[in-house]
Amino acid sequence: MSAATLTFARSNGRPRRFAFDGVLLMTVAGILLLGLVMMTSASISIADKQLQDPLYFLFRQLTGVAFGVLAATVMMTVPTAVWERLAMPLLLVAFILLLLVLIPGIGHEVNGSRRWLRAGVMNFQASEMARVLLLTYLASYVVRRQAELKEELKGFLKPLGVLMGAAALLLMEPDFGAATVLMATGLGVLFLAGVKLRHFFALVAIAAAGMALIAVTSAYRLKRLTAFMDPWADPFNSGFQLTQSLIAIGRGELFGVGLGSSVQKLFYLPEAHTDFVFAVLAEELGLMGVILTLALFVVLVWRSFHISRMAAEAGLAFQAYCAAAFGIWLALQTFINVGVNMGILPTKGLTLPLMSYGGSSVMVTLGWLGFLMRIHHEASTSGRLAVSRPSSGTAQRRPSRREREEDDE
Repeated sequence: MSAATLTFARSNGRPRRFAFDGVLLMTVAGILLLGLVMMTSASISIADKQLQDPLYFLFRQLTGVAFGVLAATVMMTVPTAVWERLAMPLLLVAFILLLLVLIPGIGHEVNGSRRWLRAGVMNFQASEMARVLLLTYLASYVVRRQAELKEELKGFLKPLGVLMGAAALLLMEPDFGAATVLMATGLGVLFLAGVKLRHFFALVAIAAAGMALIAVTSAYRLKRLTAFMDPWADPFNSGFQLTQSLIAIGRGELFGVGLGSSVQKLFYLPEAHTDFVFAVLAEELGLMGVILTLALFVVLVWRSFHISRMAAEAGLAFQAYCAAAFGIWLALQTFINVGVNMGILPTKGLTLPLMSYGGSSVMVTLGWLGFLMRIHHEASTSGRLAVSRPSSGTAQRRPSRREREEDDE
């Protein structure tokens, strides 16, 4: 919708249509559909053998997608100013979720990790929602305390303390990967907010040293950190998962072995439909499929930062930081998952967003994308952008308070 159309709609008092971002919508649809196909292909054998239902994981994933679309719809209808006002209560909810999973009888344990809450037909991973709520609070904080953040060390230490508290609870589950991504994303937002570089790099170094110390003091984590350096040294034990992933990627060559024809997913590659769905994709679709997949994620990350810039230019600082936080998180988690599959990073239990099996992951990610779409709508229809730029010699009228309030509705 053009600026002239928006101005005309305002003058007639008629409600404006929702300003969808077509590029964002098509990119998300492409990743989601490709993910459903590859997740089904990767899980069909294990579902048939263990559950006697080849499409079991597909139906459960579709349930997560349905809830995710519902969450995205809700997020698109609620003004972002509401979430900004609720930043502190949302922070409290995030910590309650992270504490609940640690309580025996409430938190559900799978493979030695207590990360899930039972929620009807599915297990809900609390860290997925907690991450979004924490980053929402962080975006609110950097807007409210902009001067303190830029000038004083304590302005940086306060949000860092919140992030470290949440990371400590994640480590108790244990979920080292989620804690690392949360810390890195939060620090990225603080960097964009303009914290002093000497404060930033000093505390980043301290945080990195602390995470490294936590990693090396645990025999389990240390084993996973060192196994990726030479997985062929112990291909049937510590290096088994990575060697099978590398075999799958190598078999794909240029055009792949064909959709559904993967050999590694046939009980060779553990967690093929969750953490290692990218390896199955590389085997079945080859280098061309890998390039297409990575291109879709690059477009999605770029679009997130584009919307962040739009919001910043429209004077919507909170919304700009929220959009940037999504872009940083998406880029980090995608890079880590792909890096793990290719053996350039230590093995971590992190999913590939919108593609790996996980109902809570896809639901929360789609809800967050709905929030991103709402930010695009508000930035596109903001009074500062909707009014056509004046020609030379014409003064530009500043939108009234009533007009700005209408933009938030």
